[in-house]
Amino acid sequence: MITIIAGAKGSGKTKKIIDAANAAVGMAKGHLIFVTDTTRYMYDIDRNVRFINSSEYQVAGEDALCGFIKGVIAGNNDNEYIFIDGVARIAGKPLDQMAGFFYMLERISEKNDLKVTMTISADVETLPDFIKKYL
Repeated sequence: MITIIAGAKGSGKTKKIIDAANAAVGMAKGHLIFVTDTTRYMYDIDRNVRFINSSEYQVAGEDALCGFIKGVIAGNNDNEYIFIDGVARIAGKPLDQMAGFFYMLERISEKNDLKVTMTISADVETLPDFIKKYL
């Protein structure tokens, strides 16, 4: 299952995803992973959530992000939640060109029973159709 938190820059998306990650700690039976490209919010995340700063791993591009997410998932059999803050920013690609990433993520989340939540800095009205289905 994929959920998107979309909105303009400064609209509180990061706070919402951090709150969602922290709230999931009490419900989760498996591992929780939070991926972003900064350490800025590291101390806002519950210590039971694995915090990953993707910039430390030189993730550059959509293909690299796909591989990175697959590697994180493969590293543990009981992952339950994945939170990605700023998916397009990390991928370094315009949203309308990321259909392949969303297709891959949907397949992986279904196969592994993962709940994926991502933030996107864009108005809901401007999102491509392949993303709108996750709102």
